[in-house]
Amino acid sequence: MTVELHLLATPKAVPELRHHLRHHDYDVRLCATELVTNVIDHVGEGTPVTVRVLATPDGHTRIEVTDPDPRALPLLLRATATDEHGRGMALLDALARRWGVEQGADRKTVWCEVENDLNSLSTKGC
Repeated sequence: MTVELHLLATPKAVPELRHHLRHHDYDVRLCATELVTNVIDHVGEGTPVTVRVLATPDGHTRIEVTDPDPRALPLLLRATATDEHGRGMALLDALARRWGVEQGADRKTVWCEVENDLNSLSTKGC
């Protein structure tokens, strides 16, 4: 099952996204919301994004977030215990099998793949 949502990257959109993905497991919801939060923090609040959750041919779950800024690339930082920021991509890196960025002339897609999301394979709708 593929889920595709078009939304504005705002703090209010984060819990709404979790709600739309409620039938997916925790890792999928957490990765999707971390990627949207990254857009809010590094591209700007109110940026239009497309969130996709889909099954891969090898049985994993891929989460993609596309935004219109091909230059603002995610960075994997190692935050210290006292840092207030810089943990989002480290968290994503710890949860995901792999992740990356696909750049276009007028957009980028940050994606990650997590282990098989059993809930997305059920007959529940989103």
